[in-house]
Amino acid sequence: MEKTSYVALLRGINVGGNNIIKMSELKIIFEKMDLFDVQTYIQSGNVVFNAFGKDKLKLVGKIEKKLSETLNNEAKVSLLALPEMDEIIGRKPYRYGEEDEKYKYDIIFFIEPLTAKEAIKGIRARESVDEAYEGNKVIYFRRLKEKIAKTYLTKIIGTPIYKYMTLRNWNTTEKLFNLMKGINNTK
Repeated sequence: MEKTSYVALLRGINVGGNNIIKMSELKIIFEKMDLFDVQTYIQSGNVVFNAFGKDKLKLVGKIEKKLSETLNNEAKVSLLALPEMDEIIGRKPYRYGEEDEKYKYDIIFFIEPLTAKEAIKGIRARESVDEAYEGNKVIYFRRLKEKIAKTYLTKIIGTPIYKYMTLRNWNTTEKLFNLMKGINNTK
């Protein structure tokens, strides 16, 4: 059976004093699910790991069930395999992530059944402040730093689709991709 490298992006972990869990504990939880080469990255619920098999839906169910039991709260996970992350990184909009002094870059990841095609309809961008670009499985969002207080990105919180998304900045997304490539090369 072939191994697959994944990243699990947990929604709402260690945010605002809710769903508090140490990354060392999170690592152990994933290892107890027979996932291997487990690594966590920063405190916001990013877990990179390898697993045997390719049934993503089954794996999402297993992770969400175990985390819900552990955290005593409904856990939601966006799970992406290495080829999906490779596409997200490789198909970024022109110059996206290249002008850090001018823009803040975020990636909006989705929790199924929500898709980028559906979500883009509910995500507004303020002219001369924000830009949103639809990707295959994500929305690339760019905000002008000098006008960041005027961004519409914070307005997403009040929308019905908000509970089916999780955000990561571009630097974190690139780091997670590199971690995935690293564990993909392990024997």
